[in-house]
Amino acid sequence: MELRSLILQPNLTHLFPTFTCCVKLKPSFQHLQNNNNKELSLKIRSRRVGVLAAITSLILGGNGIFRTQSANAFEFKFVAPDMTVEEALSGVRGHAQDLLHVRDLLELESWRAAQKTLRQSSAILKKDIYIIIQSKPGIERAQLRKLYSTLFNNVTRLDYAARDKDGPQVWQCYKNIVVAVNDILSRI
Repeated sequence: MELRSLILQPNLTHLFPTFTCCVKLKPSFQHLQNNNNKELSLKIRSRRVGVLAAITSLILGGNGIFRTQSANAFEFKFVAPDMTVEEALSGVRGHAQDLLHVRDLLELESWRAAQKTLRQSSAILKKDIYIIIQSKPGIERAQLRKLYSTLFNNVTRLDYAARDKDGPQVWQCYKNIVVAVNDILSRI
C-alpha cells in the first residue's frame, strides 16, 4: 500500500517498469483501498503482536512445553562417562559373563530373547570397556581398541545372524566373541 504512492508518481515509473504490474490490487481486494487502510493496519499489527506473544511464551516457557531431557536422541553418557575407572573395572567381568550367558538362549534357539539379552549386556560392557581403554596409556590403547572393535563387530554380526536364524553363523560369531572377551579381560 505504501509503495503505491511511489509508483503512481510520473517521474519514477520509468525506473521500476516491472514493479508497477505487481502492485495492482486484485478486484477482490479493491475494497481495502478506500477507508479500510486503518482497519487493515490494525489487523496486521494485532496479528503481529499475537504472533510475537506466542513465540515469546514458547521461548520463555519452552521447558514446560518441550521436555528436552527426555527428548534427546543421543545418549551423551557414552561420550562423557559418569562412571569412574574403578567402577568400570569392577563391573567389566560380570558384564562380560552376562554377554557370554547368551549361549543358553542360543542353544535353545530362542533368537528374539538372545538378541534382546545380547543388546542389553553388550551396551553395558561396551561402556565399561570404553572407559577402561580411555584410562590406559597410549601404547596399550591401540591393541585394546582393536580387540574392542573385533568384539563388538562380532556382537553385531551375531545379532544379525540371530535375526536371520542362521545357526552356523551364530556359532561362529559366538566363538569369536568368546576369544575377544578373553583377550580383553587378560589385557585389562
